[in-house]
Amino acid sequence: MTDSKASDGVRLTDCREPVLRVVPAPADINSNGHIFGGWVLAQMDIAGGIVASREVSGPCATVAIEAMQFIAPILLRDIISVYAEVERVGRTSICIRIDVIATRSRAEEQVRVTSGLFTFVALDDNHRPRPIARDGTTA
Repeated sequence: MTDSKASDGVRLTDCREPVLRVVPAPADINSNGHIFGGWVLAQMDIAGGIVASREVSGPCATVAIEAMQFIAPILLRDIISVYAEVERVGRTSICIRIDVIATRSRAEEQVRVTSGLFTFVALDDNHRPRPIARDGTTA
């Protein structure tokens, strides 16, 4: 991604790569002509889970969405880039900040469309919460 400015003034830089890049399908559109919020949440959850699993070196599950904001609609021809980064790590849980940027108008415009803070818990072999070591490995 080139160093540019999204329409809401957010600075996008080369140092940040998306976890997912997705194009919504016609089946993902609602009666307003925008993409379903549930579809967007699913993409965010997938991206957050990828980052959380890497950080805790194993399986994890979504346990909460602490903050969620739909900023602008996603349109049918948009290309969606989902960015996710660790915001904080607890004893058994990890919070991931997730931002969704839509690229539209033949890549001439970037719009921040959604942002959220998702909490995942690290799981052991019995699907129970397990401690996370400081370096992200199992304690």
